[in-house]
Amino acid sequence: METTTQSPIRLKTNIKCGGCIATVTPFLNEAVGPDNWRVDTASPDKVLTVEATDVSPEQVQQAVQRAGYKAERLS
Repeated sequence: METTTQSPIRLKTNIKCGGCIATVTPFLNEAVGPDNWRVDTASPDKVLTVEATDVSPEQVQQAVQRAGYKAERLS
């Protein structure tokens, strides 16, 4: 099995609770696959980290926006 060393995509979001995560789950699972993403709701920036190698930050942002939330790149 091949492994890549691409760094994860990290986005600041307004996903702040378990209910929010439940709402975005089908959108993110479709865009990047289950088990390839997580949201740190304890972080002030509510950081979404995506470990998928075949997706762009823009695609992740679009998936979050389709779910009704905001996502922007961390600087």
